[in-house]
Amino acid sequence: MTSPGMGAEMTGAFFDLDRTLLPPRSLEWRFIGYLLERDQISSVQVGRWLTRLAGSFWRDPHGATAGNKSYLGGLREALVEEWEKSLGPEFFCGGALAFFDEGVQRIAWHGAQSHRVFLVSGTLAPLARVAARNLAELVSAKIEVCATELQIAPGRPRTWDGRIAGGHMSGGAKWCALRMLAARHGLDLSRSYAYGNSTGDRPMLEAVGHGIAVNPTRFLARVARKRGWETCVWEKTLGGMALVAARRRAAQAAR
Repeated sequence: MTSPGMGAEMTGAFFDLDRTLLPPRSLEWRFIGYLLERDQISSVQVGRWLTRLAGSFWRDPHGATAGNKSYLGGLREALVEEWEKSLGPEFFCGGALAFFDEGVQRIAWHGAQSHRVFLVSGTLAPLARVAARNLAELVSAKIEVCATELQIAPGRPRTWDGRIAGGHMSGGAKWCALRMLAARHGLDLSRSYAYGNSTGDRPMLEAVGHGIAVNPTRFLARVARKRGWETCVWEKTLGGMALVAARRRAAQAAR
């Protein structure tokens, strides 16, 4: 097989995050929990945000859930870095970012095959980048992120203005993202892999030669059967001694 260094198109591996690599709660709700614990936001603020969400949901369900990040308005961007520092090994074992063991193994396998690995997620991009860095500690693979970016307000320190920048990374946006990443990195999508769990991941799975439905919703499971996609149920999370072993393997592979 021609090596990537000789100009051949490369293979990509695209992973959704919430309920695909991470069990519930969603990454965003984990961050909201951190903000509440640190008194950066109040339960009243979250309640108002949820009320506004409910009020606009009947008019525009997707826009209500995807675009409304008003609870973040005025908060420092640096809070994500502070949250990441709180995610030490003891938090991993407690389940704060306890990835599915099978998902970590899949990423490690793709890295060993010299596949290019991406997180393509509707979650907030700053949070997805935290997940990518923590995953990179467990596998010998570089992990890039394509997720929902937040708009920054003018001035210093850098704060969010409560809106997303660009579109929400879901549905057709994921399909467009894969096309863009393929063009940018010279990827052959017909040889590439995508992993997702919900209807919003379907366009991403359809864009590649190897679609894998992970812990799929009922609808996506029907689509997977019809299209002959692999279906996986990932339940075991990585923690304790398994986490230590994964880090040892990653350290040995990096030597």
